[in-house]
Amino acid sequence: MPSAQESPEGGEEDTLHYEETEDDAVSPMDLSELLKEGTKESHDRAENTQFVKDFLKGRIQKELFKLATVALYFTYSALEEEMDHNKDNPLFAPLYFPVELHRREALAKDLKYFYGEDWKEKIQCSEATQQYVDRIHHVGQHEPELLVAHAYTRYMGDLSGGQVLKKVAQRALKLPSTEEGIQFYVFDNISNAQQFKQLYRARMNALDLDKNTKERIVEEANKAFRFNMQVFDELDKVGRSLGGAAQDGGVPVHDGKGDIRKCPYYADKLGTAGPSCPFHAAVGLARQPLVQLVLAACMAVAAGAAAWYIL
Repeated sequence: MPSAQESPEGGEEDTLHYEETEDDAVSPMDLSELLKEGTKESHDRAENTQFVKDFLKGRIQKELFKLATVALYFTYSALEEEMDHNKDNPLFAPLYFPVELHRREALAKDLKYFYGEDWKEKIQCSEATQQYVDRIHHVGQHEPELLVAHAYTRYMGDLSGGQVLKKVAQRALKLPSTEEGIQFYVFDNISNAQQFKQLYRARMNALDLDKNTKERIVEEANKAFRFNMQVFDELDKVGRSLGGAAQDGGVPVHDGKGDIRKCPYYADKLGTAGPSCPFHAAVGLARQPLVQLVLAACMAVAAGAAAWYIL
C-alpha cells in the first residue's frame, strides 16, 4: 500500500510510495509478500488516477473532499460490519483490531464537522461506492477469508500514504490544526504505525491458508484497488462538473475552448482590456476582500447543489 516517501532532508514529500517490507525473515510465499508484489501494478494505477494526482498537489475542492469522505463512510461501514460478523472466524480473527483500526466513528465525526448535526440526512451512497459496498458484503457473507484483502488494502494504506493525504488536505482546505474534518486519518490507539504494520503483516503470514486461497486473496485485493479507482474516477467527474474555480475562490480559469483572446478575464491579464470594459471593472471589484468573501460563499453553495444533483 502507499506510504510517505522520505525526502533527502528527512521530511515527507507530498507523494505516495509503495511500502517496502522491512522484515528480512519474510518468505516469498508469505501472504504479505504475495500481496505486496501482486498488487504493485494496481497500486501504481490507483496512484496515477487524476483524482489522486490532483489531491497530492493540493488541488482539492472542499465539496469534493466532503463527497470523498461520504464514500469512505459507506465503505468502512460495510467493511467493519462484515469484520464484526467474522471476528471469530479463524480465517480472519487474527486481523480483527477494532480499537486500533476501525474508522466508521472517526468518519462520522468528520461528516458531522462538514455537514452539521443532521449529516445522516444529507449524505447518500454514490453508484461507484455502492458497487464497492456490495462486493464487501458479498465477501463477508460468502467468502469471509477474502475480507483479508479488503482490510489490508484499506487499513495499511490509511497508516501509510493516508498520512500524506491528511497533511495535504489540512493545508489545502485550511482545516483546523485540532484535526477536525480529518479524524479519519487519526489513529489515537496506535502509538507506532510502522510497528503496528509489522504486527499486522506477521498476523497475515500466520493465517492457515493454502496456496489457492492466498492467490484468491491477492486477486481480491486487486479487485479492491479497482473499486477504489472507480470511486476516484467518479469523484473526478463530479469535480469537473463543479467548474474550474480556483482553490481560493478566484475567477474560473479558461476551459481551453475557443479563442483565449476573447475571454475578458484573460484579456485583462494580458493587458488588452480597456478601462471602460465592464468585465474589467467587475474583476477589479471582485478583488476586494469583502466581495471575495461573498463570492466564495455563493460559489460554495452552488457547488454543493451541483454535486448533490449529479449524485
